[in-house]
Parts: sequence; structure tokens; C-alpha cells
Amino acid sequence: MNEIKIFSPATVANVACGFDVLGFCLDSVGDDMVIRKTAKKGIHIANIEGFDLPYEAELNVAGVSALAMYEAIDVDFGFEIEIYKNIKPGSGIGSSAASAVGSVFGMNELLGKPFNKTELTAFAIEGEALASKCEHADNLAPALFGGFTLVKSLSPLKILEIPTPNDLYATIVHPQIEIKTSESRALLPKEVPLSDAITQWANLGSLVHALHTNDYELIGNSLNDVIVEPYRSQLIPYFNEVKQAALKANALGVGISGSGPSIFTLCKGSETANKIKQAIQDVYSKTGIDFEIHVTKINTEGVKIIE
Repeated sequence: MNEIKIFSPATVANVACGFDVLGFCLDSVGDDMVIRKTAKKGIHIANIEGFDLPYEAELNVAGVSALAMYEAIDVDFGFEIEIYKNIKPGSGIGSSAASAVGSVFGMNELLGKPFNKTELTAFAIEGEALASKCEHADNLAPALFGGFTLVKSLSPLKILEIPTPNDLYATIVHPQIEIKTSESRALLPKEVPLSDAITQWANLGSLVHALHTNDYELIGNSLNDVIVEPYRSQLIPYFNEVKQAALKANALGVGISGSGPSIFTLCKGSETANKIKQAIQDVYSKTGIDFEIHVTKINTEGVKIIE
């Protein structure tokens, strides 16, 4: 096999109480990418559609992760990458992670799968760091593994896969404004009160337990962020109004997706997910802000071959 086309999915990171460690994978939105072997050695970006991104491999998230992997292999050929970008950069649903994951996944398939998913995550971290100015894997891991994932540690890299209840749905609203991850991180306090830390890790532990036991009520009770949301929500227009409307429409919980501006909700069942969609539309349609809404099951497969 000399060429492969893949779907690299969008993801939600942090999931309220799991800052920098927890994430889940989306099913209905993602990038398409084509990876092919070339006689010319090295990594080359051949085509980019959707958004204006650098063609230089060392300046492109997909290129940087691919270069990290390329340095770890000994081959007499190179790779060419085409990116069909459907996830807007700065949207808060893992745009850079989709690029970073897609290139290394595709290369690995063409090489006969010499690397496991954890090793691919390590390569992809190099690309993700270019976008966010720090190393983290809470978007990368669910994109590669699918479902919910917890980053146990970065050194050594340890990814834990968490079960997904069968009827869990996400409704995501993306206000068409841009918030850069690096800027959003700069807002966060360097120290937090011990009482807040205790509340946060109790919520994270109970959320992981709830996912294992299919306890939807406990999922809702756990989706509470007392550390990051109070700061980052100030950057997102009408965040509180959206949150209240979604909860009134029976969302289990609401939070900021990654660094924003996207807002995620989780709920039980597609009917409720669509009611939440309508409730959010009712809020944003009155604001003059352009927005997109995605309703999706949790994607338990992750990045995949489509041709």
C-alpha cells in the first residue's frame, strides 16, 4: 500500500474536571487527510484545503509530528501529506491534534504498523506542542484511541482507555470566534486553593467511575470545573446563558471544550441531544454571532481509514 486516505476526528479535551488529562472523541466532525509514499525522502505537505496553513513541514502541526516519526525510522523513501481541513484552527475541538494524529497514523499504516498507539501519541505530541506552546495529549489520545481517555502521565507516556456508555451523546456549539490555546493558558492561575483542588479531583474520580458504571446521573454531578472554567468562560460570549439553557433542556453537564470557544454538553440519548441543540440555537441566534452546532455520539474508534 502506497497511499491511504483517513478521517482524523475532532475531540473534546479537559471535559470540565479533567484539565490536561481527560478527553473524548467526536464522530461527526473531523479532517480528511491523504498520506502517500514518495521517492523523494523527507516529509512534504502537498496540498491544504479549508484553511490557510503553512506548507513548510517544520511549521505545520501535521508536518512536525510526521518529522518526529520519520526520524525514528530508517527508510529510503519519504511521505507526502494532503490535508482537507474541516476543523477550524482555534475552535477548541482539537484542530491541531487532528492534524498531528492524522499524519503519524497514516504513515504508520503505510509502514505496516510498527508503532503502537501510545508511541504514535508521543510523536504527535511534538506537533501539538507547536500549536499550544506546551506538551499535552488530552486531545491526541482520544483521537488515536477513540472514546474517553485519561493521560496518566507524559513521562513516561501512559494512556488509559475509559469505557463509554452506549447512549452518551455530545452537543457541541462553536461560536465563530478564535481563542488561541496559548493565550487561553496564560489566563490560568499558577496556584489554586487546596479546597478547589480537592473538589476538582473528587469530580474527576467520580466521573471516571460513572463512565465505568454507566451512571448517567453521576456523570452529570461530576461535570463541574471549579478551577479553569471561571477564568476561560470570560472569553466566550454568552457562555453562562448557553450553559443554563442546555441544563434546562436536560443536559447532564456543560463545559468549555479545550481552551474554547466551543462549548460541549453531554446527555443521554439523541432526542435529548437535539433538544439541547435547539436550546443553544435559541440563545446564539439572538446574538449576531455566527456559530456551528454538532450533535454526535461518542466516537469509540478514533482515527480511521476511509479509503
